[in-house]
Amino acid sequence: MSGTNNKLEIKNLSKRFGEKILFENLSLTVDGPAVLWAPSGWGKTTLLRILMGLEAPTSGSVEGVGRVGAVFQEDRLCPQLTAEENVALVLTGRDTDARAGAALEALGLSDSMDKPARELSGGMARRVAIARAVLFESKLLLLDEPFRGLDEQTRAQAAAWVAAQTAGRTVIAVTHDRQDAELLNADVFEMKKRGGQGGVSGGVLDSGVFGQAD
Repeated sequence: MSGTNNKLEIKNLSKRFGEKILFENLSLTVDGPAVLWAPSGWGKTTLLRILMGLEAPTSGSVEGVGRVGAVFQEDRLCPQLTAEENVALVLTGRDTDARAGAALEALGLSDSMDKPARELSGGMARRVAIARAVLFESKLLLLDEPFRGLDEQTRAQAAAWVAAQTAGRTVIAVTHDRQDAELLNADVFEMKKRGGQGGVSGGVLDSGVFGQAD
């Protein structure tokens, strides 16, 4: 699933907390949509934080990041703003409200656009966070458990919209749910334990060792 000019390269990336190894010598090339699957507590969120520049690796490098959009595990909406206003915050140019509204309508939120974020259900807030991140003009889109809290039908709807809207961009989603990987139609990288530590397989992964974070 390549064909973009937005190649992301992770080279020999390691992260330790004291004596605990979270991941070591991870090398990965992503040139399109990709999903990193693993159980909870294996360092997926820490890896995304490093890609976003919010945390430093112990060693190694990341190249080709550029401008980053993200869906965090928390929705991080402005509670006093409406759903539409939260999405429009990241838009520039003309018709920002209309563009935000169209995205929310596509995600099944046409009746909730004018509600303050504090009044939205968890699933509604999640879809607003997804719309905001996807519409933000970025080279790289990072999704941390993006469909958490959504029912099966809504999850499929949201995943289809994300896939359609992010064609030509580099997208990395991390999840513990295998269904998310299938819905996003992306290359899948699976973290697996190897002799007391962890490893990763799948896609174009070069190498890497993971240890559990808990």
